[in-house]
Amino acid sequence: MSIIFISIASFLLSLLLVFLIKENFSKQLLDIPNERSSHVKPTPRGGGLGFVITFILGVIVIAFFPISSLESDIFLPLILLPLTIIGFLDDRFNLPSLLRYGVQFAVAIFAVIHYNLFPFPFDNLGLMGVIIATILTVIGFTALINFYNFMDGLDGIVAGVCVVQFSFVAIYLQQYQWLILIGALLGFLYWNWSPAKIFMGDVGSTFLGGAIAIALLQNPNNLSLSWSAIFITLPLAGDAIYTIICRLIRKENIFQAHRSHIYQRLQQSGWSHQKVALTYIFLTLIMGLAIFYLDFYGALFSLLFAIILIIISEKYFKSYSLINALE
Repeated sequence: MSIIFISIASFLLSLLLVFLIKENFSKQLLDIPNERSSHVKPTPRGGGLGFVITFILGVIVIAFFPISSLESDIFLPLILLPLTIIGFLDDRFNLPSLLRYGVQFAVAIFAVIHYNLFPFPFDNLGLMGVIIATILTVIGFTALINFYNFMDGLDGIVAGVCVVQFSFVAIYLQQYQWLILIGALLGFLYWNWSPAKIFMGDVGSTFLGGAIAIALLQNPNNLSLSWSAIFITLPLAGDAIYTIICRLIRKENIFQAHRSHIYQRLQQSGWSHQKVALTYIFLTLIMGLAIFYLDFYGALFSLLFAIILIIISEKYFKSYSLINALE
């Protein structure tokens, strides 16, 4: 059984499962447009369950039928399972945010216990250094889960970017089990590309946020490599962090739903879903290549590149607003 066969099988199974979810559960998982929505027609959500199930099954299969160079972490699905369950229930019943975060916090704790703390330069602080690193790792873990959830607002954007991100992680960190997820995401993306037939929902976006966080924790205790790899979460995490900072400056409630992310403002300014998604995918690819070939210097380039793009975006939005005001 080859890695290529596993990836193709993941693509086909995900393609089928998402179709079945779309056809059989659309009424129960229907997303009704509101004033914050970027879509105008009722569209089923929860399609992320298709690639989640595919990935979990793939990991289990590899555990029983090993492939050379492809190690299966059987504990990975178990750690991510609570996110899958709470995400699906939230898509169905709109659960309280405190309950959702409680589950995310518990998953982060279990991930830290099973894998590693993210490497911080606090070794000389002894126990205090371990405590600080633990707190920062858990906060960062839950932040990524929510950032990916926040960014799932346009057709194809999160799924498309994650295909690039997990491809990078698989090669750069030599974590080839993510090839299963890449195939599954491509199967989902067929249905999610604009105009989307189904959305991934919280079950998909929170799973992906948790998965990328675990991928960063699975890396051996290499400070430089780990800090280089974390920048692949740009531009999704960068957009989310920048938006939160802007809302704090404006003294807005950061927990209240809004439409002020950069990707949302691009769409409001007239960009199509495809154009926004392709832009974010392309930027992620550029950053991934920079990190892969330049390591930490590539990560610094990615950060600087992201800051420059944010500045350019803000100037674009101001020009767009001025033109609309004059009209």
